[in-house]
Amino acid sequence: MRYALSFVFIMFFTLLASTSHAAGIPASTNTLAPLLQKALPAIVNIKAQIKVTDIDTLKELQKQRKREGDSGNLPPNVVVSVASGVIVEAKNGYILTNAHVIEDAQSITVTLDDGRHYNAKLIGSDKPSDIALLQIKAKNLTAIPIGDSSKLKVGDFVAAIGNPFGLSQTVTSGIVSALERTSLGIEPYENFIQTDAPINPGNSGGALINMQGELVGINTAILAPSRGSIGIGFAIPANMAKSVMEQLINYGNVQRGALGIGAQDITPELASAFDLATTKGAVVTTVIPDFPAKQAGIQVGDVITKVNNMEIKNASDVVNTVGFLRVNSKVNINLLRHNKSITVSAELTDPKKRKQAVQAMDPFLYGVGLKNLSLLSPVHGKVLGVLVLSVEEDSNAWHADLHAGDIITSANQQTITNIEDLKTIAAKENRSLLLNVLRGPGAIFLVINKES
Repeated sequence: MRYALSFVFIMFFTLLASTSHAAGIPASTNTLAPLLQKALPAIVNIKAQIKVTDIDTLKELQKQRKREGDSGNLPPNVVVSVASGVIVEAKNGYILTNAHVIEDAQSITVTLDDGRHYNAKLIGSDKPSDIALLQIKAKNLTAIPIGDSSKLKVGDFVAAIGNPFGLSQTVTSGIVSALERTSLGIEPYENFIQTDAPINPGNSGGALINMQGELVGINTAILAPSRGSIGIGFAIPANMAKSVMEQLINYGNVQRGALGIGAQDITPELASAFDLATTKGAVVTTVIPDFPAKQAGIQVGDVITKVNNMEIKNASDVVNTVGFLRVNSKVNINLLRHNKSITVSAELTDPKKRKQAVQAMDPFLYGVGLKNLSLLSPVHGKVLGVLVLSVEEDSNAWHADLHAGDIITSANQQTITNIEDLKTIAAKENRSLLLNVLRGPGAIFLVINKES
């Protein structure tokens, strides 16, 4: 749960602005009331009771309550997340909101436009996209139709609806300021709609609608040095939210398939170096062994132009397009290789299963970065061994307390001088690997077990 992010510039608005903003409404339209009469009943208030387990957060919470002199009759380790949601299917009572709104929630209460209260069931949540799906059992619900967010254009008029600072059914209006905002560090999967419709804390999970009354985005974050709106807000595109919702309904989770490549945007300099006529697309920088991309024949230097007939304009498009396809999905990829068009097909794999397979092949040293080392130490004298550069969290070596900076000098009581020696000894071991490690001025023994 993100509790207080106002000290940084990107701030989630869990907790539309306090003033009306109707700049740019066409002269022929003097009111949004008819449009909003249909949309407002679909916007709900969400209150989630969340148990705080982080010690630092708990201390800050207690300090805040002491300053304010009011605990709200809540246990000392419980906080209430106040935000918004959107009814997207009336028959089944489905409600879209943000995942960070209900993360670690012990109970979730939904309040409708007409004042009715319901306990909500969490159907599923996807933290990488920050989308969650709730369900309530209620009659006479009003749902908002989901529009095609890919048709949005910069300058289109939009309205944002939510519960800023707990003020329910607040509406503000503005325009689409920008599209396909990425690299903001808000979510792993980013393709945000930027809007100047004033947005404030409490609007997380609220609706961004177009002038046809369709849902085009789920409001998620603002750019602000304080808790107030400065006219830079971000919404998750409705198409992305719908894709996540469908997987949550059908499977209860989002199980992303992996292609196994790294890619980067094409700058004008790269376009010139690759003799490309355009900067659209994404150039492949790495191809990971044993992944579908390698098996499909994708090479470093290939330029991806389409994925499943969807145009690729930059590297983020590859991440977002592939990232919402499930494991075992088939994907067709259009490439430029030395300015010649080719098409390859691949079946996305489960990255967890691949990790398990690779780890099974090298259970002791999986996730450990190594480098041969020759060192003249004032404490240890001349040292020949293997320097540990990195240790992946939750690997067997990590559980054995192997650290970056350690120098491995022996394995199973056999002196080693290089990585090849270490791997040869490890390959012969079935249960555990005994390492002698130089750490700072001292030395210790560590045991890496095959199963941690």
